Amino acid sequence: MAEQFRRPLLVIAAGGTGGHMFPAQALAEIMLRRGWRVKLSTDARGARYTGGFPHSTEIEQVSSATFARGGALSKLGVPFRIAGGVLAMMRRFRRDRPDVVVGFGGYPSIPALGAAHLMKLPRMIHEQNGVLGRVNEIFAKKVDCVCCGTWPTELPEGIEGVHTGNPVRMAVKERAGAGYIVPGDYPMSLLVIGGSQGARILSDIVPPAIERLPMEILRHLRVSHQARDEDGARVAEFYHQHGIDADVQPFFTDIPARMSEAQLVISRSGASSVADISVIGRPSILVPYAVAAGDHQTVNAQGLVEAGAAIRMPESKLSVDSMAEAITAVMGNPEGALQMSRAALSVAKPRAAEHLAALVEHLAGYGEEQAAEEGQA
Repeated sequence: MAEQFRRPLLVIAAGGTGGHMFPAQALAEIMLRRGWRVKLSTDARGARYTGGFPHSTEIEQVSSATFARGGALSKLGVPFRIAGGVLAMMRRFRRDRPDVVVGFGGYPSIPALGAAHLMKLPRMIHEQNGVLGRVNEIFAKKVDCVCCGTWPTELPEGIEGVHTGNPVRMAVKERAGAGYIVPGDYPMSLLVIGGSQGARILSDIVPPAIERLPMEILRHLRVSHQARDEDGARVAEFYHQHGIDADVQPFFTDIPARMSEAQLVISRSGASSVADISVIGRPSILVPYAVAAGDHQTVNAQGLVEAGAAIRMPESKLSVDSMAEAITAVMGNPEGALQMSRAALSVAKPRAAEHLAALVEHLAGYGEEQAAEEGQA
């Protein structure tokens, strides 16, 4: 009788970066609202990003490993740690069998996806970037569905992806299409973000570029700058010495609010950042991380660039002068900035979480009609 009233269980497996964890959080939020139980399988690094997850999400830390870190001795133990994590996850799945397992990438997702594969449970992966990460590439041929946040995504031969878009957190979705105030003769905001812990190159280039802006722009400008701990003091001091109103922090917990208030966003082109920028609808200057695997951040930026919503600046061409020129081109052109804002909205996928949720329910045997409807949205 108890089984008759059992709520379906979704296990979400995600790695230890914001790029993996934020879309995972978005899916958790919507599946809980649909009456599902949700467990998150991650490692200690990923656990740092769970503060925004709904409290009813069950958090489980797992043992996994990667060949990308540590010395030779540590790497010898990687296969054994991964195998141990998979076996431990299989034991958990036998006690509390999930209806669907979804992996969002990162090596901490290996145990749950590996166990789901061996136990033949319904399973799928979501790739945020335009190039598959290493773990998702391994499992692309071992899952029932490969969902893609960026389109097109480079996939192995014979694999067809489903373009869902990148799910955004509820805090972002609540500000979808927020009214854009064009640059003008009044207080303006500039948001600088470089991923979950800032980016050194932006901390080196952006402050002096802002200092070189025309005074008619600079005198009205407020800056929110996300900088790494080791860069924060010097960045804050630079702004202070030059009389620039700036809030410098290693991590902003209210990025959606700050983004909705900004006239311009300067950012790395990580998948989650690109999704947030497009859903809220803001002009942007995107600086792809030069050594990202497969140059996926350049691919991530392509949609916004082609739509006329963003200026893409490769690191090889980045300088104080080129950044100052790009900022002036946006902040000094109200009509152009408004067009960029509208263009960003034109490529947004604000219902990505709903599409992904419908596919989860379809895999579990629920909501086939809804899955079809979401796929057409």
